[in-house]
Amino acid sequence: MVSPSPSSSPSTAARATEVVDAPPSSGRSTAVLVAVLGSLTAVAPLATDMYVPGFPALGDALGASSSAVQLTMTAFLAGFVVGQLLIGPLSDGIGRRRLLMSGLAGFIVLSVVCAAAPNVGVLTGARFLQGVTGAAGTVLARAVLTDRFHGPQLPRYFAVLSQIMGVAPIAAPVLGGAILTVSGWRAVFAVLAVLGVLLLLGVVWRVPESLPPERRHGGGLGGTFRAMGGLVARRTFMGYVLVLAFVSAALFTYISGSSFVFENLHGVSSTTYSLIFASNAAGMLIAGAVFSRLVGRGVRLNSLLTAGVCVAALGALTQVLLVLTVGETLAGTWVTLFVTVGGIGMIFPASMSIGQALGRRTPGAASALLGGLQFLLGALASPLVGLFGEDSSLPMALIMLTAVAAAGVALVALARPWRGEGEPGAA
Repeated sequence: MVSPSPSSSPSTAARATEVVDAPPSSGRSTAVLVAVLGSLTAVAPLATDMYVPGFPALGDALGASSSAVQLTMTAFLAGFVVGQLLIGPLSDGIGRRRLLMSGLAGFIVLSVVCAAAPNVGVLTGARFLQGVTGAAGTVLARAVLTDRFHGPQLPRYFAVLSQIMGVAPIAAPVLGGAILTVSGWRAVFAVLAVLGVLLLLGVVWRVPESLPPERRHGGGLGGTFRAMGGLVARRTFMGYVLVLAFVSAALFTYISGSSFVFENLHGVSSTTYSLIFASNAAGMLIAGAVFSRLVGRGVRLNSLLTAGVCVAALGALTQVLLVLTVGETLAGTWVTLFVTVGGIGMIFPASMSIGQALGRRTPGAASALLGGLQFLLGALASPLVGLFGEDSSLPMALIMLTAVAAAGVALVALARPWRGEGEPGAA
């Protein structure tokens, strides 16, 4: 609890009230806080994937080609990366709450602009800005958690955020499809605007300022980005960032390529594919739950991260070997992807927790680098599967294996998990 001393200046007293109003910590208030922060992390996958089922109708309505429609998604992802890299370090200097509310307000306005866009050019520009403002929720959710919690609590809460991030891409197109059955593609953006309003109300209600004035970094905008530069120069920190980024590239490759593999190559229906996709997502959720339990029992984060990379690598390598030796099999593809995605379910919370712990002095900048590179490599990897043809699942398997192998190299060469950095109670 922070309160101004009698000699405090009015401005200091005003800033101090940002944390005076924080609700007392309790099990219920903590659960609500984590639920709100977790919901904020769902903004990106929902805004990315909800309108995908409406691509054909969107193109027809705006007289746009398929590539122009696809560019609206790319614009959002680009804005989302830029937004994280700007908002995260900026919040280390001016606090979290104002930026979080401003970002959500901007996201609401830009969702309305997208819904009313008269042409694809306006939609593309609005989508970029929507990505910038929508990034506030994701990057600041991690920073707020790092401000508020320490020790083994933090990785358990990061596991919750990771599980939500795993479920949201599955729910998004299903929700979008449901909206399209009763309305047009513009209604998807209207729903996103309503979601933004609900999240803003949640922040106003349950997310107080988590960064006291005395812990903020001075030096203005230049100082905050110098802090980011300091993190980039830290070999160990960047090792964990790259582990997360490369594994995210593998996950995005799976998300973008799996429908083609299961529906086109193995001939399953869209309903069956949805069940397969959901089962693999359940594997990710189970892995996150196991991670939380093991952390609670004192298992080292670096051990869990290493195990996750090994499991993901085993799944990806087995998938490649099966295609090369046995050929295309539905069961083989399904099982190996389940194993790979399960490994990723361990890697996400472990790498986020360690990365945020190593960057605890500047949590916003640390969150920006972790999330920014995560989505940057993910967005770059997504279209690669389609570039190598559609007559085999081997391209998807090889890209996923390469990405997981790169994560393994970053883990060993840069992060060096045997040193035990970033563990609860350590550095």
